Amino acid sequence: MPRYEYRCRSCGHTFELRRPMAQSSAPASCPAGHEDTVKLLSTVAVGGSAGSSPAPSGDGGGGGCCGGGCCG
Repeated sequence: MPRYEYRCRSCGHTFELRRPMAQSSAPASCPAGHEDTVKLLSTVAVGGSAGSSPAPSGDGGGGGCCGGGCCG
C-alpha cells in the first residue's frame, strides 16, 4: 500500500499515512488532531531488484562502453 506525506498547516508537523491509491486525495488529520493539512509531492526512486548489480564502469572489467571486444 502506498505511503503519502502530509503537512499540517496549523502546527507545521509533517507525517506519513499508508492508504489505498483510491483514498490518496481524501482529507488527512494531523496526529495532533488538526484538520488543516496538505498532501506533499514526493519523489520516487525506481531501481532494479535487490539482487541486481551496478552497470559496468568501462574500466576494462568486462563490458565497458560497447560490451567489450571492440574497445581496446
